[in-house]
Amino acid sequence: METLLALEMVRVTEAAALASARLMGRGDRHGADRAATEAMRQTMDEVEMRGTIVIGEGERDQAPMLWIGEPVGMRAEGHPEIDIAVDPLEGTNLVAHGQANAITVLAASEKGGLLNAPDTYLEKLCVGPIAAGHVDIRVSPRENVERIASALGRRVADITIVILERPRHEALIEEVRRSGARIKLISDGDLSAAISCAVSGTGVHGVMGIGGAPEGVITAAALRCLGGEIQARFRFRSDDERARAERMGTSSDEERVYSTSDLAPGESIVFAATGVTEGDLLNGVRFFGGGARTHSLVMGYQTKQVRFVDTVHMFDRERPPSVRL
Repeated sequence: METLLALEMVRVTEAAALASARLMGRGDRHGADRAATEAMRQTMDEVEMRGTIVIGEGERDQAPMLWIGEPVGMRAEGHPEIDIAVDPLEGTNLVAHGQANAITVLAASEKGGLLNAPDTYLEKLCVGPIAAGHVDIRVSPRENVERIASALGRRVADITIVILERPRHEALIEEVRRSGARIKLISDGDLSAAISCAVSGTGVHGVMGIGGAPEGVITAAALRCLGGEIQARFRFRSDDERARAERMGTSSDEERVYSTSDLAPGESIVFAATGVTEGDLLNGVRFFGGGARTHSLVMGYQTKQVRFVDTVHMFDRERPPSVRL
């Protein structure tokens, strides 16, 4: 499945990136998200699969497409059954304001291979392959910073932790600062940051804080492919969210720690992401006369392959691309 679907899935994220990148800096976050969603949905129906959206834009009555439970793909007899988690545009505000690290992203697995997470919050701790197995979300942030530094053979002062800049993280930010570690505060895009912490050379060593649960599942799929680790605990905002989690078959116990394999238990996982704006990990979409260039990441868990895909899209075949290949 992974070999067959890998490049098809990156074609889906490329289409979403190309559509949303047209709105970069236009101040229209909803328009950018809508463009990505429509392009992603349309391209999915060209893929030979019987897909089901398990994490998407919301409930059927709240989202016109890519709603949870929506069937996608060509859906012919003999096509594989695939569960799909999507974030058509992670970083809608980033695109609207022309800022870095917006991506289009999805994860796919065999049926039942991705947790059907409710739309609530997760407290997350993400690290790369070397620090995997050395951290524990139940201990203090300071101790986890020290464990990351020890695993990497570095001083604490050389460690960089990414945290979403939110009022709810004031105490976390202060404790990490007291530990002596460096902090990179981001306005959006903790999924992209979590992937970066598992890729050597990005300068990111860990991600801490509370963010979206659906994004946490997609992060888990990526980190399984990369050998990294996410630990997470649900942080419900209301009794309604707790009740919805239980209806979806997810525990409402906020003390339960979910591992990478709990969030993405599949044995066959494909992860794909395409840069929309310039980022730490992926280049943004670059338009030129008659076409555009995209930069993507596609990974497979079983195949143990990580590919960076640089694609030139020729919209006008009659005009030679004005870009160096």
